[in-house]
Amino acid sequence: MHVLRLSCDDKPGIVAAVATTLSNNQCNIEESAQFHDDFSNQFFMRVVFTPLQDGCLSAFKARFAEIADEFKMDYQVCDLSCPVKTLIMVSQHDHCLHDLFYRWNKGNLPIDIQAVVSNHNVTKGFVENYSIPFQHFPVTKENKIEQEEKVQTIIDENDIELVIMARYMQILTDNFCKENTGKVINIHHSFLPGFKGARPYHQAYERGVKIIGATAHFATADLDEGPIITQDVVPVDHRDTPDTMQRLGQDTESRVLARAVKLYAERRIFMHDRRTIIL
Repeated sequence: MHVLRLSCDDKPGIVAAVATTLSNNQCNIEESAQFHDDFSNQFFMRVVFTPLQDGCLSAFKARFAEIADEFKMDYQVCDLSCPVKTLIMVSQHDHCLHDLFYRWNKGNLPIDIQAVVSNHNVTKGFVENYSIPFQHFPVTKENKIEQEEKVQTIIDENDIELVIMARYMQILTDNFCKENTGKVINIHHSFLPGFKGARPYHQAYERGVKIIGATAHFATADLDEGPIITQDVVPVDHRDTPDTMQRLGQDTESRVLARAVKLYAERRIFMHDRRTIIL
């Protein structure tokens, strides 16, 4: 199966043009979703389709390029059978890494993990047990840019489409974020906006919060302000300690991050200014 993703200014005839072009080129629609944004008058559409004969896909792409030009669309046609080439970045907290590897190994995440990068050696043995390359790039104030350049080389040489910050506890530079706009997903240990910085669960405990949560978002030059993809919360009360909150929080982080990665790999996420549209 393949997926067509598109966005453009909304006007009559878009859905009809998409459906007709697919039908005329012997492509069967398996799933379709669309959304009109009132505030910007932008139209978003995701269509999963199957070419029924040899040559249908090439014919559809050629004809649809004309349709896209007519409606001034931004669009992609992707093969859903090809897993998304992925780089994972992690520091010392390894719960998200373990969860991602478990789901990937069980075939529940359509990603192709090309490498893991870390500023610590803690997860080296775990990663190499899966025969995945592990790169140890210790980060200091003096070498931060140099180490990011090494990461960028891995991204470029392996055609990486998705970078997952699985509790990678380093602030990315503005240049790195801009170079990889829309393909770096970070997991934040809070239901943003919330308790930022060190010891978030202790801050939450001291404030007597009744929920804790996690937020998966795109990394941007504005720290923890990128478009939000997925969020979730769990209830807590006065009986919970910072340790129990942390355990609950880490489980939530793992689930929220995995859900965001799956949405990305299925080509469901559209970045729209500071928001996301998910179809």
